[in-house]
Amino acid sequence: MHVTIIGCGYVGLELASQLLADGHEVVGVRRSRSGLDAVEATGAASVAADVTDTDSLSALPDTDAVVFAASSGGRGADAARSVYVEGLRNVIREYGARDSRPGRLVYTSSTGVYGDHDGDWVDEGTPLDPTTDKTRVLAEAERVALEGTAEVGIDGTVARYAGLYGPDRYRLERYLNGPVTAGYLNMIHRDDAAGAVRFLLTGDCARDEVVLVVDDEPVDKRAFADWLADECGVERPEKRTKAERIAAGDLSTAAERRIRTSKRCSNDRLRALGYGFKYPTYRSGYRAAIDAFRGE
Repeated sequence: MHVTIIGCGYVGLELASQLLADGHEVVGVRRSRSGLDAVEATGAASVAADVTDTDSLSALPDTDAVVFAASSGGRGADAARSVYVEGLRNVIREYGARDSRPGRLVYTSSTGVYGDHDGDWVDEGTPLDPTTDKTRVLAEAERVALEGTAEVGIDGTVARYAGLYGPDRYRLERYLNGPVTAGYLNMIHRDDAAGAVRFLLTGDCARDEVVLVVDDEPVDKRAFADWLADECGVERPEKRTKAERIAAGDLSTAAERRIRTSKRCSNDRLRALGYGFKYPTYRSGYRAAIDAFRGE
């Protein structure tokens, strides 16, 4: 299989490595020279292109499958729309106008599209209720990924990621230093975020579907922080209520949104498809970070 990864960054580089190890051909697409260097370090070919610049997209190779994992760099809703909605449309139009179209496109989304469910379980059938301008953009991008691809004869898939963690993104200090509030953490290790997309592509499954990519065990933030502190051999962090954290006024907009929304995401669909997790829960996924913290 020939796979083109657009926005070949944190997850994309791992996906490229996994696909290459399976014997597939991979092209990673980035804008910057440093990004292209990172792609080439995996052994994949690289192409310079920017999803917001339609003229640059002619450089995209003909391919069997496209993974759209471009990032807006953590900026606001306008930047998100430019990349996730308009950029995705640009890529779909570029490939849709070709004689040789990819068979499918996988768009990597976020469980932020669910909004607040007061700790209840959500799955692929749960209605979306995004609560911010940015998450409303993400929900719109999912529609583009499924409906826009169908219009040009490409099968779309949405891989809806929970919170990513892994090498360089364990963020131990957030939970060890506190304060920690109530609510659930839904997580996926980088290797499984990439592994799930590899599985959907190589297993040729979930065409025209949404699949939640989340591990086996959503966990209460306070319970997770206490477990992490115990494993790291430090004092358990301070706990505060949601109201206390919000009233303190020391939260970023993104942090306040996380505090206000709570849900537990089910991976029953991904499990039913047959994916086997490398890190099925945070207990195995955080082991490398804990060992490094303890100097072991």
